Amino acid sequence: MEEEKRAFSEQKKSCVNCGAELTYKPGTTEIKCDYCGHEETIVQNEDGFKELELKPYLEEMGSLSHSEEILMLQCKNCGANQHIEENYKSLHCVYCTMPLIIEDAYKEDWILPGAVLPFQFDQKKSHQIFSKWVQGLWFAPNNLKKAALDPQYTKGLYLPYWTFDAQLYATYTGQRGDYYYVSVPYTTTVNGKTVQRTRQERRTRWTPASGSVSGFVDDTLIKASHQRKNAIPNKIAHWNLKALVPFNTSFLAGFVTEKYTIPLKDGHLESTKEAEKIARSWSRHDIGGDTQRVHSINMSLSEETFKHILLPVYISAYQYNGKKYNFFVNGQTGRISGKRPYSFWKIFFTVVLSIAVIVLILWLVDTYQNQQGNI
Repeated sequence: MEEEKRAFSEQKKSCVNCGAELTYKPGTTEIKCDYCGHEETIVQNEDGFKELELKPYLEEMGSLSHSEEILMLQCKNCGANQHIEENYKSLHCVYCTMPLIIEDAYKEDWILPGAVLPFQFDQKKSHQIFSKWVQGLWFAPNNLKKAALDPQYTKGLYLPYWTFDAQLYATYTGQRGDYYYVSVPYTTTVNGKTVQRTRQERRTRWTPASGSVSGFVDDTLIKASHQRKNAIPNKIAHWNLKALVPFNTSFLAGFVTEKYTIPLKDGHLESTKEAEKIARSWSRHDIGGDTQRVHSINMSLSEETFKHILLPVYISAYQYNGKKYNFFVNGQTGRISGKRPYSFWKIFFTVVLSIAVIVLILWLVDTYQNQQGNI
């Protein structure tokens, strides 16, 4: 389906000395030539992040501002759309590793990112994390380590997200609940006799509440791509956004960049839902007491801005016994998650061994009891 397509861009930069490819050196502010060792410092944007006014973009008046045209290819196997540079001789899909056909490329516009969270470690480190993960898998096949995990199929992928800022104002109605305790008599049996006792039970005293809350909602994070077939696991989808830096294409050199497939207007709808949750939380805090009920909220947002940001993850697919498995490593924290195969025979023999141990224990206990009875 059209909504499930993805687009990717892989940035290439050439070395001024030898013409080889320059790539971003994770964890630094440098791009480096792996052939001759030449390094260049990434010039930081002193103006900070570019927060774009939301309304003109929603009205399609700002669609040409802060945008560029990129070249993309669609994977005929999984439907993902990916961008290539002209100097590519071959390319494989970042999600399913199938070859892409360069002649099928087409052009498309996108809103330029306003910020990026650079990778903090390189591809080699991601393989070390994967190897350690494999070693810790229970009931994994013995020869899993021999699976066809080709380094060329492991890519550093920048995922697209929307962030939204706004001034929030909301009025609410509800109830404030304050706890109090009452003594309640009950009967119980003590030493065969029925006795009367009392216990403290909690009650809630409800009183009407209403008021208003306001404040600044900063960087509401909304994913900007459909991730159904190859979803990024929630386990690794957590980043420290305080490490964001102003967007510079040099941070993308040598990495794949996924293009957003969730439109800005849909992302804004999701951010509004998140703002409503924030307004409800603020209202509960404003009501006070021990517990609260919020009956209604009338919320408005103003001074709305947004950013298109990119967040890092390593992604790869490996083959084992004819089946494809994906794994994902958070490019900032190193957390890993992925699909894995199970060994039927390991599980089978573990179950059989467990049953045998239980049977043996029961037999020993029975033998011991018989011997004691014969003494």
